[in-house]
Amino acid sequence: VMGINSTNTPTLHETSLFTSHEALLLNYEQALTRVDTLTGNWYNCSAHMLWIGERTRQLDHAHLEFFRGIHNPIGVKVGPSMQEDELIQLIDALNPNNEAGRLTLITRMGADNLEANLPKLLRRVKQEGRKVVWSSDPMHGNTFKASSGYKTRNFDAILKEIQQFFAAHKAEGTHAGGIHLEMTGQHVTECTGGAYQIGDDDLAEAYKTQCDPRLNADQVLEMAFLVADHLRTN
Repeated sequence: VMGINSTNTPTLHETSLFTSHEALLLNYEQALTRVDTLTGNWYNCSAHMLWIGERTRQLDHAHLEFFRGIHNPIGVKVGPSMQEDELIQLIDALNPNNEAGRLTLITRMGADNLEANLPKLLRRVKQEGRKVVWSSDPMHGNTFKASSGYKTRNFDAILKEIQQFFAAHKAEGTHAGGIHLEMTGQHVTECTGGAYQIGDDDLAEAYKTQCDPRLNADQVLEMAFLVADHLRTN
């Protein structure tokens, strides 16, 4: 009746998929960097968006210099040790034209550190008029070694950092732009807690990651509902 069908409306059967990863190995990233023939700008073709990790974001190091030269949207992890002046210098190095959408600041401070450290950074960036996207990585700052010996993260700590992230932005009048979660649709046992109360002794049951522990299918759905409830009531 409306004249809409999947044949003449590609959006009904196509999905836009964007990729992103940490640009850790510069030799790999450089090998996949090309000049766009239309604009003459350099782009890293290994992903749409790339980010610099907390351990490689030094102002005088190679990762920062590489990121200064590419025109992809980029991000940088912001940990609990980040100071206000350092953050402004970092922003200006990576986004000297103060271009909206160019730079995402991904906070990963830990549930015990964010409340004391993030507000002053939000306040300073706002005062300085820097255009950035703020995103939360509530997982990396909450990694610990379980009594069973497995590297893990706790569901409640992840949720707490997310809630503190949104609360800090609300208090400072800034915009909370998004959340970065490590997750899988598989029923793994890599993160403790959640409704099914995965404990330290349960981790060995289905610990499949080769790197970082991920929320499983049930945990991430539970997390999504709890975050939605928090936003609705706050």
